[in-house]
Amino acid sequence: MSTGSTGSAGDSKVETIARLGQWRIESFGPCSYRRSDSFKLGIWNWYLSVEKNRVMLIRLYPEPCRLTKEQPPLARFVLRVSNTAPGRRCCVSPVHEKVLRGSDDFVWQVDSMFHGRFTVDVEFLDLKIASIIGGEPSPIWPDEGMLQSLASRSSLCCLSRMLSESIHTDVMIHTSDGNLRAHKAVLSATSPVFASMFLHDLRENQSSTIDINDMSLGSCSALLGYIYGDINQDDFWKHRVALLAAADKYDIADLKNCCEESLVEDIGLENVLERLQEAWLYRLARLKKACMSYLFEFGKIHDLRDEIDVFFRQADRELMVEMFHEILAAWKPI
Repeated sequence: MSTGSTGSAGDSKVETIARLGQWRIESFGPCSYRRSDSFKLGIWNWYLSVEKNRVMLIRLYPEPCRLTKEQPPLARFVLRVSNTAPGRRCCVSPVHEKVLRGSDDFVWQVDSMFHGRFTVDVEFLDLKIASIIGGEPSPIWPDEGMLQSLASRSSLCCLSRMLSESIHTDVMIHTSDGNLRAHKAVLSATSPVFASMFLHDLRENQSSTIDINDMSLGSCSALLGYIYGDINQDDFWKHRVALLAAADKYDIADLKNCCEESLVEDIGLENVLERLQEAWLYRLARLKKACMSYLFEFGKIHDLRDEIDVFFRQADRELMVEMFHEILAAWKPI
């Protein structure tokens, strides 16, 4: 337990632990005023004061200083006043959320009067730095989102080590030019196709091997990198078409969406027909629409006369019909 500084009065210090400050007042008369020593919670020093005349008032405020001026606290807190005499009484304030800069920013009028020995507790439920220019406040304590982010990073680090160091791997993957080791549980959690392989009495389950002969060692490595959360941007861009095919084959929807998004980003003359074919083959509506728009709405088909002849000789009949309708829609008679 840490404590605030001690003043001349023995009952002026505030004990602190975690997010709780507790001020034990040993003697308090019917008409009195008392202020605590400063105590630190979060990045600020705080004061509590009690004033009693006809009513009882409790104030909570940060120490006036440059820090408070430049980084004022936005506090969410609750106060409690209780005595230790027989027939213990306790008054609890509502939960307050306020920007606190001075002693007039928060005053709680207690519904009951307390004399002699009693305790004032302040519990901070949250503390943030309020923006002085109107932006979002900054938390000083980890919130649930931050905790989740830390936990996710830790889990990904563990998965990455499991793959890179072959920790308890239990399945061998045969690619077109090499072998890789992985984990049945991780693959099954990612893909319903892999899950089905290992759930039923299939060859892959019996032999603990998977043949992925339509992928190179590099592209399959990129696939595992994605599954285990350890793929880098360069590998993704280099192997994204192969990753798209694998995502479609093994029903990995989030990877398929990621590949489509990436392929839409860099459509150009040198790849638009190839992208259109991929969009048709893997049922990628957004990529197909972007390619059609590039070719017909923006008129780039006129720059691909030779290439389009070759494309039409190889393209699927239904795709050619769709392209014909796009030509008619884009054509505007003079």
